[in-house]
Amino acid sequence: MSRVGHTYTRHFDLETRQHEILGLDLGEGPSRRLLVTGFVLYLVWSGTLLLLFGLPSQLTFTLYVAPPALIAYYGAQKSRRNERRWNLAQWALFVRYLTLGHRPVINGGRRAADRSEWLPLRARLGERAEKLVDLPGLGFLDGSLGKDRPITTAGRSIRFAPRPRLYGPDAVYQARQRTVGKKQ
Repeated sequence: MSRVGHTYTRHFDLETRQHEILGLDLGEGPSRRLLVTGFVLYLVWSGTLLLLFGLPSQLTFTLYVAPPALIAYYGAQKSRRNERRWNLAQWALFVRYLTLGHRPVINGGRRAADRSEWLPLRARLGERAEKLVDLPGLGFLDGSLGKDRPITTAGRSIRFAPRPRLYGPDAVYQARQRTVGKKQ
């Protein structure tokens, strides 16, 4: 007989909505998460473009407005892979994984991994690296993705065979009495 656990907190996920902005009625209203994310993205994106290129023309106006709108709209939605995260968080973690890599945990974190033990970029990309290199004009990336560098491991694998034990309340009480007696 197996036991199955259920999480009910997802049903209590209430999303706040903005129904009015400066006296303008928005009806059902967009979510505040979308509004705040979009506002911050617009400030950063448009501010950067204004500093670099100045005011937009009729041709470049879409470049000033569309990217933050798309990122805010799709980024503020819940991820399909992990329901507890936004898409924006998933994208940020993916970019961080590609740029910084994965630092392995060795011996339960008792020893820091050497840089040579980290996964190279080619291993992090997986099959995508081969597809990227096969694209026309991107063959020069083959060396920079670490083709010549072998993937090293931290050591031989260990066998993990846990043995669960069930202690009754009497055994727990006795163990607790032993520790209480030592403190006095």
